[in-house]
Amino acid sequence: MVFDKLKKYGELVMFSHTVFSLPFGLIAMLWAADGIPELRVFFWILVALFGARNGANAFNRIADRYIDRKNERTKDRHLSTGKVKLYEAVIITVLCFLLMAAAAYMLNLICLILLPFAIVLFIFYSYSKRITWLCHFILGAACGGAPVGAWLAVKGEIALVPLLLGAAVCFWVAGFDIIYATQDIEFDRKEGLYSIPARFGLKNALWMARASHAVCILCLVAIYILMPRGIFFLIGILVSVILLCIEHYNVMPENRNKMIFASYHINQILSIVFFIFAMLDFWCDKVIK
Repeated sequence: MVFDKLKKYGELVMFSHTVFSLPFGLIAMLWAADGIPELRVFFWILVALFGARNGANAFNRIADRYIDRKNERTKDRHLSTGKVKLYEAVIITVLCFLLMAAAAYMLNLICLILLPFAIVLFIFYSYSKRITWLCHFILGAACGGAPVGAWLAVKGEIALVPLLLGAAVCFWVAGFDIIYATQDIEFDRKEGLYSIPARFGLKNALWMARASHAVCILCLVAIYILMPRGIFFLIGILVSVILLCIEHYNVMPENRNKMIFASYHINQILSIVFFIFAMLDFWCDKVIK
């Protein structure tokens, strides 16, 4: 019974999708600390990343519950069907944000000061599709906060490198969210919702997704040059380019399985693979030094 409940809660917040921004947060953490930080800092960074991502997604499900019921593609989501009650989703959201707040308090003053801005951004994203087609980039900015926040947690100050890594995550997430939104062009137009595909059409939306991913790669190349990083980091960038090309090749809005593969599975692989190469690069550099 308890296991079934936890499984449903995990499905509600799409816990498996934590892999999108978590690896980039860990990369920024290791760069900032020039290795593994003290255990206390490491622990609270993980708590903050867990609370932020899952709290934001739980709130998004709450905000979208009426829209989800109308959409044929999303009508079977947990709040729409009653598999998870509204009060349960509210409790999950509050607990996750409290975890995030506790982590910010335990880390440093700058994290605590910026905490309200992060939570407001998470909440604003959930309603942004009712206001602007820039909603994809607002989501990207929310996810891009992971590496910036991890850097701040260690250093207590900002720098160009985490901003570039955060921008890379922002444009990467925005790109595949635009692709995912191509499935709902007609629904969004009918309901008066804003998205790039609904506003600009399928063909233009796909070009904007490609442009977003190109900016993502340029941000990673800038990091490679500025830090500078080594051969494994460069290989990680090249592999990411290949995976993004595969993603765009598989875009078929009429085929849900293809779209899930292109929008989610490929990007889960990308984040893990890039993390592996970034870590190989980092530790090889440490060994050489």
